[in-house]
Amino acid sequence: MRRAVTGFFMAWGMFWIVPCPLRRWDEQARPFMLLFLPWIGLLLGGAWGVCAWAFAGAETPLIRAAVLTALPLVLSGFIHLDGYMDCADAVLSRRDLDTRRSILKDSHVGAFGVIAVGILLLLEFALLSETDLTGRRLLCLVFIPAAARASAAAAVLTLHPLPTSSYARAGTRDVPGAFRMAAFLSMALFAAAAAVVCGWPGLCCAAAGEAGAWAAMGYIYRDLKGMSGDVSGAGITVGELCALAVLAAV
Repeated sequence: MRRAVTGFFMAWGMFWIVPCPLRRWDEQARPFMLLFLPWIGLLLGGAWGVCAWAFAGAETPLIRAAVLTALPLVLSGFIHLDGYMDCADAVLSRRDLDTRRSILKDSHVGAFGVIAVGILLLLEFALLSETDLTGRRLLCLVFIPAAARASAAAAVLTLHPLPTSSYARAGTRDVPGAFRMAAFLSMALFAAAAAVVCGWPGLCCAAAGEAGAWAAMGYIYRDLKGMSGDVSGAGITVGELCALAVLAAV
């Protein structure tokens, strides 16, 4: 139980910019940290939904869209966006495998990362400015970050890590099968919760977020021949974009 509590606060401190009330770190609790990642996403989604509600009725759709585009990135400390940019630089370089992996770990930002993040922000801004965020559609925002992060947690616990990844050193691939089962169950849990609270739009958004995250991580995983925190961050970022696209369409 103590290790699970430690894992929760590890997830809070790493993936949530709000100051952590209890700073703990235990490498043995890293699998628990991953299991709590979707719950941190739920907190982030709650803040996202409250912000959207605060703009309800305001005649400033572009300002609302700009704030809602930036808020989840800020609240996550840009950690997932950083992974998305690193993966864009590595995968789009079209170099040999060793070079792609070294680009992934390079702290410098390349042209592909800048272009990719520009496209991402443009699409998210457009989707949020064109979506009627009222009623159940507004509540969908609460579950989108959690759904995408549930897929990321399942992928990290399931797929073979890159040799240079911190998850390889922590041995997350060798954790008991119960952790992997719990990660996949959390995907089903958040999809079901979104369906109950938000109805059909919620289920569609959660499913799109999870599927989009898996598709992005699967593509990058095949290209780099391994999983890492950067790959999971890219999956979360793309998953949220896919969910917003479905939210605008349903």
